[in-house]
Amino acid sequence: MQSAKRDAQWSDAIFVTAALWLFVMLMFLPVLIFDRYSVSDWPSILLDSATFLFSFLLGLATFAFFRATVDWPNSFRLVVLATAAFGAAVVQTVFDNNYMVWISGNILTSWQSVKFTASYEKIFRYLLVFAVNVALFQVAATRRGAQRSERQLTDARTAAQQAQLQALRYQLNPHFLFNTLNSISSLIVTRRNHDAEEMTSKLSNFLRSSLTYDPTGLVPLDDELALIEEYLAIEGVRFAERLNVEIDCDAAAGSVLIPSFLVQPLAENAIKHGVAPSREPVTIGIRADLQDDRLSIVVENGKPQVEGHISVGAGVGLANVRQRLAAVFGDAASLTTELNDGVFRAIISISGVKQTS
Repeated sequence: MQSAKRDAQWSDAIFVTAALWLFVMLMFLPVLIFDRYSVSDWPSILLDSATFLFSFLLGLATFAFFRATVDWPNSFRLVVLATAAFGAAVVQTVFDNNYMVWISGNILTSWQSVKFTASYEKIFRYLLVFAVNVALFQVAATRRGAQRSERQLTDARTAAQQAQLQALRYQLNPHFLFNTLNSISSLIVTRRNHDAEEMTSKLSNFLRSSLTYDPTGLVPLDDELALIEEYLAIEGVRFAERLNVEIDCDAAAGSVLIPSFLVQPLAENAIKHGVAPSREPVTIGIRADLQDDRLSIVVENGKPQVEGHISVGAGVGLANVRQRLAAVFGDAASLTTELNDGVFRAIISISGVKQTS
């Protein structure tokens, strides 16, 4: 991690330094060609351009100071970086005044004639450029730090969302298992041992299927409805002819991705509040359709509710579904409930849905 961070910092430094000195070179190149040299004096132009390569290397040396002082107090660091920029400007000016002497003639005699005098005006110009270079280092470091913080924040939010979804999913499991095991216990007490055995076998198959899904992942609606059918088959053992099931899902809606176990609490509510208190057959209907990019899932039971037996919009299962919808889809999804003419409906609506390919 630290190695990658260092590599990224050096990449930024190389990029901003190269861009800065390329910009400076392009600004002064016309002056060099048409003022100091003739157009055909390319060797001199190339030698003069070598100063920009030296400037580039000095810029990277300045970055070494910038990086080494990153944890220093700001005021002291500012003094050190200003000194480094000034030193780089002086070195650059000395090089600029003498590199022609070093390159031409005998290298030994050249050292005797090196000009260590420097133009204050030239030092000031180079100081401005190196100061800009240091400022660009700071801008690049700030930008990369902001990106790193944003990634960390995004990762933290994603982890928190996954933890929330997993907790909500696991909140359903004890609730569902308690109800189912209680039903099996009731069958045993009433000596319906064959039904209890069949229900236990179906529960085992259902749990085996459900555990294959990632609690924080998305599954096609068809797969979710297949699990619902297994769940209702378990309850069918308990209620026999008192429970009728109708599931209608169009092909387009079946490929839409939704959180696993999203619809099951609604079916369980329909069983608990529609079928269980009734002595007559009750039909639980589940319909799903896709209009444009909006998915609608309706779970209803047609048995008149006992007054005061259920509060519309209340219950652990409904609250769980609402929280999971909000965690995955935000404001694009909702769960509404209604009680009309004795028919209780729970309606899931999701906009901007994605389908499996």
